[in-house]
Amino acid sequence: MSSRRPSIVIASLIGLALLAGYAWHANRNPGGGPRSTAEAPAAAQPVAVETHAVRTLALADDVTAVGSLVSNESVVLRPEVAGRIAAIGFRDGSAVRRGDVLVELDAAVQRAELEQARAALTLAESSFHRAQDLFARKFVSQSSLDSARAQLEVARAGVALAQARLARMQIRAPFDGVVGIRSVSPGDFVKDGDALVNVEDIATLKVDFRLPEQYLDRVRAGQVLSLASDALPGERFAATVDAVDPLVDAQGRALRLRARLNNPEMRLRPGGFVRVRLILAERGEVVMVPETALVPAPGNVQFVYRVDDGKARRVVVGTGVRREAMVEIVDGLQAGDQVVIAGQLKLRDGAPVQVLAGGSAAAD
Repeated sequence: MSSRRPSIVIASLIGLALLAGYAWHANRNPGGGPRSTAEAPAAAQPVAVETHAVRTLALADDVTAVGSLVSNESVVLRPEVAGRIAAIGFRDGSAVRRGDVLVELDAAVQRAELEQARAALTLAESSFHRAQDLFARKFVSQSSLDSARAQLEVARAGVALAQARLARMQIRAPFDGVVGIRSVSPGDFVKDGDALVNVEDIATLKVDFRLPEQYLDRVRAGQVLSLASDALPGERFAATVDAVDPLVDAQGRALRLRARLNNPEMRLRPGGFVRVRLILAERGEVVMVPETALVPAPGNVQFVYRVDDGKARRVVVGTGVRREAMVEIVDGLQAGDQVVIAGQLKLRDGAPVQVLAGGSAAAD
């Protein structure tokens, strides 16, 4: 047993020597140099991203609503007395001037009454002049002269009354405007109060709309608003706030406003629906970034990746209003910063980035 021990020791030493030689050979570089016993891990690869330069823009604080167009003046003409229509002095949908006779009722009786009143006035004037002459020559008393003067005044009032009755047989346009479509014809007998035709002043239009009461201290007469109509897509019209109703609607807790809109070409018509954008205030130098730069995080937090020295830095930001795919940044960024707008899913704080050619938008 003791004679075999040296052989086992010698075999063990030979095995260890062979193992050491194999390890030395395996750790050599292809070029023949020895390998490092603790080779460093491969360096992180840059993440390809697109960036955008933070810019400042002039921004208008505004509020939107829906409104209705209303004629500047609107009236439905109705006769004050009953009668038969003798003539119609307009064409449907035509423009009329203030004072134009639109509808004339048969006034034969009224004209006769006026002639009778004028004849009575002529007689009363003659009687009064005769009484004056006789009174000057002391042939009549003061009371006779006063009676003649009173009869003259009654005759004059009779003429004025007859003229007023005759005038009511002619229905005139109360203002410049456009007449609607009549519902009567010559020869029709109409009663007092029957609707004949509407007249609309549409050279200027009113815009009625409502806003939540929270804007009560931010709206005032003279503010500018912009209108859009589905009837004229792609066009905008400017209007000005004309009045703010002092009463808040108790049902909807809304504030009623009325604006005024010039409509010289009469392209917009009353009764139409419009979208209203009311400018509350103008602000300059507002920091804006594309909405695609924002990354949501738990806890209602939003952040962006800002590129600093070739690395992505996570920056928590505060946001404001949004406008046309852009969002206001109220805290966290300043003009000129480069923010990532594409490729955020592969980023982490401090990761190296490679900005793709053409993927960096310079500030305007």
